[in-house]
Amino acid sequence: MKDFDVEERVKQATENFAAGYNCAQSVFLAYADIFEMDLDMAKKMSVSFGGGMGRMREVCGTISAMSMLAGFKYPVLDVHDKEARTRNYAMVQKMAALFKEKHETIICRQLLPAAAAASTEPTPEERTSEYYAKRPCSKYIEDAARIAGRMLKGELE
Repeated sequence: MKDFDVEERVKQATENFAAGYNCAQSVFLAYADIFEMDLDMAKKMSVSFGGGMGRMREVCGTISAMSMLAGFKYPVLDVHDKEARTRNYAMVQKMAALFKEKHETIICRQLLPAAAAASTEPTPEERTSEYYAKRPCSKYIEDAARIAGRMLKGELE
């Protein structure tokens, strides 16, 4: 794994969101190159988790992105390796707890303002200045990208 600056990756994640990527993609794409992942593959892997998984407003996409990144840092290659699976799950739980400590929940519909949370139609909204003004998602992306970066650097052991 190559070295990186966490704050640069946090900035990249928020820029990804401003460029039109969803919350999960924004965080995941900020770190995909760390694992020498093809950018198009990373986009495909993470797209479905946006909007709390397909805009169903369930678990925030940033949490899903952190969880996917944990799978690269703490993989489980042998289905019988309970120690590796425990290590992976413990890290996912730790990252989710850090996010929840700051935002009280990891559930998309509870993180969003009521009007935005009510919309579960599969068609995403147009990205306008009004869209960004009524969504706190950039802050969640920033926090998740920072937590993920700390995890990838081994600071959350």
